[in-house]
Parts: sequence; structure tokens; C-alpha cells
Amino acid sequence: MRARTAIALIAVTLSGILVLSGCSTDSLAKDYGSGGTNFTDNSGLPVVISAAKRIAAIDFTGTTVDGKTLTASEPRGPVTVVNFWYANCAPCRAEAPFLQGLYEKYQADGVKFIGVNIFDQPEGALSFEKNYGITYPSVMDVDSGAARIAFAGAVAPTATPTTFVLDAKGRIAARIVGQLESQSILNTLISDTLAESK
Repeated sequence: MRARTAIALIAVTLSGILVLSGCSTDSLAKDYGSGGTNFTDNSGLPVVISAAKRIAAIDFTGTTVDGKTLTASEPRGPVTVVNFWYANCAPCRAEAPFLQGLYEKYQADGVKFIGVNIFDQPEGALSFEKNYGITYPSVMDVDSGAARIAFAGAVAPTATPTTFVLDAKGRIAARIVGQLESQSILNTLISDTLAESK
């Protein structure tokens, strides 16, 4: 009985360490940049869902960094990109320029980008946005969890960053768990999903 209890405690401790070894401090950011830490359990390759297999539309409402109310479906774009992040997440920092670049590229096509900050208070999120030149809105999800609830079953709560591409009906067309290594994969996913609405 004592052996089983000890094994259970070790397992819980290890799982806690693994969860906490995600994105938490700047020293981890440096470690991540040198390839020293595995922040997610996924390679960043996309899961693409064909139109025939997509399920119900995703919608959520949240408060942005500057205190405004944002509802994902108002208005719904031909494509909506939703990125889960937080400020001290090293891969989130690494991929920020790619997300901003694609936002700028597809803005004229009506493609929406929404960040979902799962950890910070507005001051921390705003500092991140200024440092990385992010101009698309992010909702603060730490208190309400509304966005995470909307995506329940589609993303693990500790999988950050995670990026979703929603189609014109708000259904998940693609998902990338892990850091975007470049713009190219997400660019293709956006372009292909955008073509469906034309």
C-alpha cells in the first residue's frame, strides 16, 4: 500500500513538473531559444479538417486588453485565426512576428485575428503587444475562461501556444499545437480556407 502511494505521489509530482516546465519565465525563454526545453508535446504540424467533417461553429465573447468587448462572430470573417498565448511563453514570443505579419497580409481580405491570453492581466498583455508590435486584438481569458470553454475538447488547457483557423461559418478548419516555426504553414492554411469562401 505504501509503495503504491509513493508511486502515485511521484507520478503527480512529475506531471506537475512537466506542466510547469511550459512557458513561465524569461530564463526559460532563453533555454527554449537554445533548444533546451520541450514546451509542447506537438511538433507544430497542422491538423486539417475537411469541410465535410467540420462540426459546430465556435463563438465566444471576451474583454480585450484595452477594456472593449469582443465577440468572435461579430462580424464573422471569411477566415478567423485564433491564437492562444501568454506573455512569458517563449514560443509565443518566437511566433509573434509571424502572426502579426500574416495579420497584415490578410487584413484587406477581411481575415480576422484574435489572440486569447490565458494567463496575464491586461498590463502584462499590453506590454507584450507593444514589445512585439501586435496590432490585432486579444481577449483576456484568465478570469472567465470563455474562449477556452468554447474550444473545449479541441485543445488541451496547457497546450500553449495553439493556433486555430476557423472557416467562414466559424468552424475549426485547422489546428496547430506548438510554435509556428515560420509563416508558411499558417499562410497556406489561411489561403486554402479563404479560397473556400470565394
